[in-house]
Amino acid sequence: MQNKKQPAASVAIVGAGDYIGGAIARRFALEGYHVFAGRRNGEKLAPLVADIEANGGTCTGLSLDARQEDAVADFMRQADEAAPLEVVVFNVGANVNFPVLDTTERVFRKVWELACHAGFLTGREGARRLLAHGRGSIFFTGATASVRGGNGYTAFASAKFGLRAVAQSMARELGPQNIHVAHLVIDSGVDTAWVRQRIAASGGSPEDRVLMNPASIAETYWRLHQQPRDAWTHELDLRPNSETW
Repeated sequence: MQNKKQPAASVAIVGAGDYIGGAIARRFALEGYHVFAGRRNGEKLAPLVADIEANGGTCTGLSLDARQEDAVADFMRQADEAAPLEVVVFNVGANVNFPVLDTTERVFRKVWELACHAGFLTGREGARRLLAHGRGSIFFTGATASVRGGNGYTAFASAKFGLRAVAQSMARELGPQNIHVAHLVIDSGVDTAWVRQRIAASGGSPEDRVLMNPASIAETYWRLHQQPRDAWTHELDLRPNSETW
């Protein structure tokens, strides 16, 4: 076990799931950041917290409904108090597929709340804390649906399009104030149990596809945060070398 050091800064991850969010948490913890991880069912964060702490890092895992303004504000406050907040990541998914005539008002609204409205709240409340420190990064996880609406993705694509607009507007406003805002388009299947099940259900074989390793995605988030401010990236897309696009 590595010796633990008092973290000099924290990273707040909204949507710290088992794959991309968890990988980002581990990557920043490796660099000495205190990880403040939030997801809908906070008890599911126990393995992530244990893993990070077993490797000498520090992590706080909390239940969080990212659609609730007060909850997001309190989450950012606690992260900033644990160690000065330096990085904010919004990684909520909400990927659903329904034919347009089967897309109920409830489904459309819920997906928008999860994938767009919650991103706005996360970005705004994170920015309040980062601006007080005079620097920091805010990263939004996008998808293929952020730039291209697909068959059956009326709800998901509209929410992801909206999140992309939030990120663009925030980047233009906050960049001159030394806050790096970036939007990452994950343009391929990620190696998760859910993706493998979907491939198998459609008659394919997960072994025949190159799926994205969450650790590889997390490495990109870390490198983005390291960019000098005279060469910031706002938007980038990630996909395996074999992916057609």
